[in-house]
Amino acid sequence: MLDLTPDEWTAVALSLKVAAVATLASLGPGLLVAWLLAKRTFPGRAVLDGLVHLPLILPPVVTGYLLLLTLGRRGLVGAWLAEAGIVFAFRWTGAALACAVMGFPLMVRAMRLSIEAVDARLEQAAATLGARPIAVFLTVTLPLSLPGILAGAVLAFAKAMGEFGATITFVSNIPGETQTLPSAIYTLTQVPGGEAGALRLTLVSVALSMTALLLSEVLARRIGRKLGAG
Repeated sequence: MLDLTPDEWTAVALSLKVAAVATLASLGPGLLVAWLLAKRTFPGRAVLDGLVHLPLILPPVVTGYLLLLTLGRRGLVGAWLAEAGIVFAFRWTGAALACAVMGFPLMVRAMRLSIEAVDARLEQAAATLGARPIAVFLTVTLPLSLPGILAGAVLAFAKAMGEFGATITFVSNIPGETQTLPSAIYTLTQVPGGEAGALRLTLVSVALSMTALLLSEVLARRIGRKLGAG
């Protein structure tokens, strides 16, 4: 029952690669946006907040179609990128991009809440002692926000592992190139006798997601205990 075929192993490996790349690529921009929304007031802040959370409201297929219109080979930006040899549509890198866009709101929200929970008096004390804003962030805000940053990364990873609508719209369902776990499960449900394979991949998907969540919980607790001891 749990003996995966070579094609199923390929889908699992591709899903892990896509989810990992999407999460790592989102960390820097996600942390920056979360900090801006948590600590700064500026014109257009509400617009930025709305744009960040837009993928949560739009149907995933709409998000994927917008990515296709923008970054497809004939898209507004994609045509220019294609001339430079950078192509996202119908490539695994495009799947990673779609997953990153869909998981970005979850990552930013968790990071923002964690940053907002940091005691402002600690940051003010560091600034009073002469620390520059970047030093305050690196030595006070960032360490105290680590559990929330980790939680945001795990949420984005889990979302990437289960993303289907935006991915299949933007990069299609190409075996070995863009066919991730959800796409493979969908394909297997459409062919006679594919139920066993779909079930196998479903169990693998659940196991991977639960492992990521449990691991993040353990790491968050350890980090929290170290910060509390410090």
